[in-house]
Amino acid sequence: MAAEVGDIKDWHAHVYFDAGSKDAALKLRGTIVARFVAEMGRVHSRPIGPHPRWSYQVAFPPTMFAEFVPWLALNRGDLVILVHPNTGRDLTDHRDRAIWLGEKVDLELSILKD
Repeated sequence: MAAEVGDIKDWHAHVYFDAGSKDAALKLRGTIVARFVAEMGRVHSRPIGPHPRWSYQVAFPPTMFAEFVPWLALNRGDLVILVHPNTGRDLTDHRDRAIWLGEKVDLELSILKD
């Protein structure tokens, strides 16, 4: 059975950073908070879950995709961002449906299930 756009509950953008890019990541976060209505996750200064780098998550509704993702592409600077849908199939959503802004990063997929 084919997946449908209506299967997407929301989207996540995971902004990756390290000690050298943390200030840029926090500046981007502040701009996101000021400009968009999105659910901001905690800032993690260590790898967490399938994410092998420091990161924070931005959860946003499908209706915001067309404005938010292009804005991220234009304003991310040198930061790497993973964008993926949430359909309830965590492994597939992170592995097969990922959109990378910047370099692709190898995720720790063994902890995800469909």
